[in-house]
Amino acid sequence: MIKSFMRNLRAIYGRVYVRIIGGNRYLHEIFADAFLPLLNLSAYVFVYKAMNAPQDLASFVIIGGVMVTFWLNVLWSMGAQLYWEKEMGNLEVFLLAPISRMAILFGMAIGGMINTSLRALATLILGLYIFNVKFNMSNPMLVLTIFILTLIALYALGMLFSSLFLLFGREAWHSANLLQEPIYFLSGIYFPIKYFPFWLQVVASLIPLTIGLDAIRKLIIYGYDFIDIHLHFFLLIFLSIVLLILAKSSLNYMEKIAKKEGRLTLRWA
Repeated sequence: MIKSFMRNLRAIYGRVYVRIIGGNRYLHEIFADAFLPLLNLSAYVFVYKAMNAPQDLASFVIIGGVMVTFWLNVLWSMGAQLYWEKEMGNLEVFLLAPISRMAILFGMAIGGMINTSLRALATLILGLYIFNVKFNMSNPMLVLTIFILTLIALYALGMLFSSLFLLFGREAWHSANLLQEPIYFLSGIYFPIKYFPFWLQVVASLIPLTIGLDAIRKLIIYGYDFIDIHLHFFLLIFLSIVLLILAKSSLNYMEKIAKKEGRLTLRWA
């Protein structure tokens, strides 16, 4: 029991190490990841300024631009990761190793969170400095709590995607492309979703990024307190639990298919 636990801890550490060291090998990539998202943010900020829109919309854009980096990381570095590992011939090693497959995904998720947080922080600081955006945050610990809950729910969704993309998608990047832009729209990355029709707001509320983003904006921009975002808090916890259970179930099913049919490790399957 203890040996198995320690083995899984080492597996998590191994995947975190690869993510952090591999993701920070080249300075020009770090610079590009931190700076280039600002170009996209700038377009929206300048449009809002040209329209004489309320100042808080610029704050919406900055926070949305920071959080979207996590969505891209979840989609391309979590959802599609097992497919890439299969293409590189590593999937067989993962399936044969005497460790929990969830430990592999946990390691990828933690490494991805740390790596992306560093880049998102740089984007946030540059955005605040360049556009002189003001925040009205009264409870930093609550913001941090909601931020962590959002990441847990978001990366649990990525863990679920990683198995599903491998099971049902021959081309992982097509599946990722299919989800990328609709989530940009439904999550209200660059605008408040309160302008959506009610039924569309309900649909959008099923996405962890939408809930987390809305709560973080209310806390940071308007200085709201827990009582104002308690539904977001409990919904994020609920989604985290449900998505982790679904991720584990899909991973077990993927492993069962691999053992029974032996087709998951075939590159043309």
